[in-house]
Amino acid sequence: MAAYWPEPIVSVQALSQTGVTTVPSRYVKPFHQRPVLNSSQPDAEIEIPVLDMSNVWGKPEGLRLVRSACEEWGFFQMVNHGVDHALMDKVRAAWREFFELPLDEKRKYANSPDTYEGYGSRLGVVKGAKLDWSDYFFLNYLPSSIRNPSKWPSQPPKIRELIEEYGEEVRKLCERLVETLSESLGLEPNRLMKAFGGEDKVGASLRTNYYPKCPQPHLTLGLSSHSDPGGITILFPDEKVAGLQVRRGDGWVTVKSVPNALVVNMGDQIQILSNGIYKSVEHQVIVNPGMERVSLAFFYNPRCDIPIGPVQELLTESRPALYKPIRFDEYRLLIRQKGPSGKNQVDALLSSR
Repeated sequence: MAAYWPEPIVSVQALSQTGVTTVPSRYVKPFHQRPVLNSSQPDAEIEIPVLDMSNVWGKPEGLRLVRSACEEWGFFQMVNHGVDHALMDKVRAAWREFFELPLDEKRKYANSPDTYEGYGSRLGVVKGAKLDWSDYFFLNYLPSSIRNPSKWPSQPPKIRELIEEYGEEVRKLCERLVETLSESLGLEPNRLMKAFGGEDKVGASLRTNYYPKCPQPHLTLGLSSHSDPGGITILFPDEKVAGLQVRRGDGWVTVKSVPNALVVNMGDQIQILSNGIYKSVEHQVIVNPGMERVSLAFFYNPRCDIPIGPVQELLTESRPALYKPIRFDEYRLLIRQKGPSGKNQVDALLSSR
C-alpha cells in the first residue's frame, strides 16, 4: 500500500521567494535545537582536517592521518581526490538550474515516503513535525538495477548524463576510500569491502540539497542534527556559502570549504564495523539570510540484506564487540520509525536493542 505525506507539501524555495520576513511556525525549531551562529564561540577557529589524498593513497603516514581524522572527528576534507573539477562545476551548475525551473516542472518529479526518490521538501511522515528549511532531490544510484529512469530529471539538458558521470567518478572514489579505511584500521585492504557485501553489491544514492535564503536563520535549520546511517558519505559542498556544522563536544564547528574539496564522513555502519574506533558524528546544516546554497551528498552503503557487526579482527579481550550485528535495511527501518534523534543514532539504537 502506498504511503502518503501527512500534510500538503510546501516548497521552501517557493516560500522563500514570496519574500516572507518571518519563518512560519512549522519550521521554527525548539529552543535547544536552534543553531549557534555566534562566531565568538570557543570552537569557531577549530577546523576539520584537510587531507591531500595524493599524500594518502598507499602511504603509511597518509594512513595515520586518515585514522586520526576518523577517530577524532569522523570527518575530513579531501583535496587531490581524483574527481574532475570541471565535472564537479558542471554537475552543480546543472542542479542549480534544475532548482530554478518553474515549480510545476519540478513537481513532475514529486516524491513519496515509499522511496523518497525524486523532488521533495520534507523528511519523515510524522504529522505536525518541525520541518527543515530545505528542498532536495533524492535518487537511487546503486545497484543500477534499482535506478528509476522516470525519476531522473530531464531538464536542464544533459543533467542525466552529468549525474551518471559524476556518480561513476564518486563511486570509484568510494571504493578507494573504503580500501584506505580498511588499511588504516590495520586490516587487509579488501576487508571492509567484503563486510559491505562486495563492490558489485553495495548500495548508493545521491541527494542534492537546496537551502533557500532564510529571513530568520537563528530559528531554524536547513537539515536537523543527525548522524548518517550508512557507510560513508561524500559531500560536495557549496564553497561560496558555509552551512555544514559538525558536532565537537558540546559545540558545533562550521566547516570552511576549501576550493574543489570534497568532504567525507563516516556513517553508522563504519562505526559498527570498526567497533567504535571510527566515529559517525552528529552534524547539521545552518541556513543563510542572503544567499541560497546547493550541495550534493553521495551515500555509499553496505548491502541491505547481510548482518553488519564489528569486524572480528578488531575484537580483543579488553575491547569486545560493542554492537550486535544488524542488517542495514533493518537499521534504516528502525531509524525511520524512531526519527533522527540528534544524538549519534548508532549508539542510541544499538545500545537499546
